[in-house]
Amino acid sequence: MAVVDSKERADEHDDAPTTEDVPENPTVARAVVLVAVCTTAMIVNVSNTTSVAIALPTIGEELGIQQDQLQWLTNAYSLSSGCLLLMFGRIADLYGRKKTFIAGLAWLFAFGLACGLVHNALTLQILRGFQGVGGAAIIPAALGILAHSFPPSRMRSIAFATFGAGAPVGGAIGTLLGGALTQYTKTTWRSSFYLSAALSAAASAGGMYVIDADPPSKEKDRRVDWLGSFLVTAGLTLIIFVLAQGEIAKPKQWASPYIIVLLILGVILMGFFFAWQWYLERAHDNPQTPYSVWTPPPIMRLSLWTRARGRYAVQMAIAFLNWCCFLSWVFWAQLFYQEYQGYKPFVAAIRFIPMTITGILCNVFVAFFVSRVGIVWLMTFGTLITSTAPLLFANIDPASPYWAFGFPASICCVFGADFVFSGGTLFVAKLSQGHEQSVSGALFQTMIQLGTSMGIAVSTVVYDRVLASRAAAMGTTLNAEHSNAPRPAQLDAYHAAQWTAFAFGALAAVLALVFLRGAKAGHEGAEAGAGMEGTGRAGDVGGVSASSSGETVGGPLDVTEEKKDGAAVEEKDVMAVNEKGVRASAERREASDRAEEG
Repeated sequence: MAVVDSKERADEHDDAPTTEDVPENPTVARAVVLVAVCTTAMIVNVSNTTSVAIALPTIGEELGIQQDQLQWLTNAYSLSSGCLLLMFGRIADLYGRKKTFIAGLAWLFAFGLACGLVHNALTLQILRGFQGVGGAAIIPAALGILAHSFPPSRMRSIAFATFGAGAPVGGAIGTLLGGALTQYTKTTWRSSFYLSAALSAAASAGGMYVIDADPPSKEKDRRVDWLGSFLVTAGLTLIIFVLAQGEIAKPKQWASPYIIVLLILGVILMGFFFAWQWYLERAHDNPQTPYSVWTPPPIMRLSLWTRARGRYAVQMAIAFLNWCCFLSWVFWAQLFYQEYQGYKPFVAAIRFIPMTITGILCNVFVAFFVSRVGIVWLMTFGTLITSTAPLLFANIDPASPYWAFGFPASICCVFGADFVFSGGTLFVAKLSQGHEQSVSGALFQTMIQLGTSMGIAVSTVVYDRVLASRAAAMGTTLNAEHSNAPRPAQLDAYHAAQWTAFAFGALAAVLALVFLRGAKAGHEGAEAGAGMEGTGRAGDVGGVSASSSGETVGGPLDVTEEKKDGAAVEEKDVMAVNEKGVRASAERREASDRAEEG
């Protein structure tokens, strides 16, 4: 077995962030432009989903796509971007966030134009999948750029909250402008893709000017775990495909042989992925293990999930479930407005305006109060309020006015999305070291994108089952397009899909309330360090040493308040980890000396 000089292994984890790594705050003018560029990237990414969602009926009618197949126009983008985020996060950390960011925007520009020019349903679905690759590149790179451009301070909180505000703004641009362009322009739904391409070009030009050149990577081993990238991408793709396709598969739906085979294969691939990451992490954490060229650094360290005593993993689960709820509500609400109530795209889009305004206000709240509010309350109340939207639509009366159900639902739906995204990205960034920022941000975005795909896929299964059942009870055999479905059966199916979305949101709220108690988005330096064994000095999180700087992501470290949450016990944990880290460093130095003598 080929072996590399073990000195590289000794140094591999010695690049933990120190106080010298902490950047200085940029000037106000540069900060504004930098945040605007990154936020535009978020707007492009989100609008690439919502602009298509509002135009689904029009696209389906023009290209002859059945309603149960329409989800692939949104799922293809979400799935490809979600499955590739981890790989691009690693690439951004190793080879440059600016390069990855600019390349991703150029990719979005090219495939935005291509999607606008296509005239075939299958080709459009394939191109949407390719378009999602650009989304996978820009988001983790943007998160890493922001984390390394702003030191832990109020300015960083504002930068992340503004970046998070790109989600509701992107939703508004996609929904409102997408609806208007679809209804009032000659090129209808194609105009949305042209707009996306234009925004991508503008953000790319701004990024070239304002983003600092990529500094050399401090990591000694700059290889990418291509095997792990393949395993996680292939496994997740197969699983989501089965969830989306199983209900309409021929000849036996879920019992169809190819559905069963693909599901089993997807689960096996994911099992191999986790086993492979576990093996790579153990190999790289042990300085006595010969460093083989066949064992690159893991694309995702499984120990990330155990940080802050497992709260890192809980935060990821909450993000996944919240987006299952949020995007499922958006998907079925716009179909209800257009397919069931018969509204034109722009009229339907207007009904989502309160969502945008509320989303911006939520991000303003997070920017200024995240350091004072426990993350448990941000996550719990956010997800509970979001789940109110599908709860309202699960009981909606089509004859009732918009103000009775649609208006409050549009306000409520976005609370969880913005609280979970803004608070969650700050929380995750704080628990990650400087060289992990893009990967950690990519993992968070992966859960969001997979939640989008999973929520729509599962709710579509529920919709189809209920529609077929109710139609059969009324003596109707549905045709392939479901165009002969009785209206009462359609309404019951819409209700059932929204009940499914509500269940996702309610489960997220329970997880937050039970498992995030005591966590704070702005005051958790000690606890963050307690989960950092083997990854550098304890307490060095989010690119800053909590013990030396006295600040965390959200603001100043309040020692008194931390002790109220049990920090006295956690200080002992940190001391123990520090002692263990010193011993590990000594072992690595001894191994390095032996290698040099040899």
